[in-house]
Amino acid sequence: MALNLTPCPPPHPAPHPPARRPPARRPPEDACDSHCHIFGPFERFPLPDDRSFTPSEAPEPALRALHDTLGFSRAVIVQSQGHGVDHGPLLEALAGNPERYRGVALLKSSTPQADILRLDAAGVCGVRFNFLSHLGGTPDLDAAGMVARRVAPLGWHVAIHVAGTDLVRHADFITGLPTPVVIDHMARPDLDEDLDAIRATLFRLLDTGRVWVKLSGADRLSKAGAPYADVVPYARSLLDHAPERMLWGSDWPHVNLHGAMPDDGTLVDWIDAIAPSADLKRRLLVDNPQALFGFPASGNPLRPER
Repeated sequence: MALNLTPCPPPHPAPHPPARRPPARRPPEDACDSHCHIFGPFERFPLPDDRSFTPSEAPEPALRALHDTLGFSRAVIVQSQGHGVDHGPLLEALAGNPERYRGVALLKSSTPQADILRLDAAGVCGVRFNFLSHLGGTPDLDAAGMVARRVAPLGWHVAIHVAGTDLVRHADFITGLPTPVVIDHMARPDLDEDLDAIRATLFRLLDTGRVWVKLSGADRLSKAGAPYADVVPYARSLLDHAPERMLWGSDWPHVNLHGAMPDDGTLVDWIDAIAPSADLKRRLLVDNPQALFGFPASGNPLRPER
């Protein structure tokens, strides 16, 4: 099937560290990267034949080294179509770093409940549904709803990966889910075309009090390129509307990217453009991830430990 797909380019080899920034602009203690992926090592975790793309190897030690460089001590590792429903790399990462990581799974309606409980015990706290064509297209909504009902008693969230006006099309499905919902990558609008409709829909969803948004993927949305200043007004409007339910993620190692590979240090610098105050940074990087993902209490807890 996908065995002959050209591998995605590897991530930036040497992101610039926070040492270039004054202390006030560095991530606060217990900062969380709320959206990243790992792939491999492939000799132990081979890629499935039915994958929708071929990633370059990006194992957990490389992710940990990146976070140590950038100043992040927590992360949410999102299972990707690159490994499909083989959660081996994710489970190994969670087992080795239970205080540092949480996970988001990919599940089928046929996934045994025992497997879901095993993922939950390991530190998985969410399930993701992809609506993008290169990741399989819109899922069976009835089946997705059934999966959501199965994980709701565990306190999991549902992550929705949707692009552009598909968010508007599926807004009723999102509001009908029995779990908290996270919209990945700001719903990936086209900044020149469907921005107003997407923003209005996100505001309406946020006003339910049950929807969160990841202010991630600035490099995917930007028309101007680094340092992604053209994405700042849109991201800031979301943060201003519901600062208590915004998250930030690097999206490392940036698979299926059509533009230039970003320097992850530049993506961290971009946080200062959307969250210039220490209070906003702490909400975005510490308090909000702690509240949603169940990390141990840090300073001003919003939710007890899972």
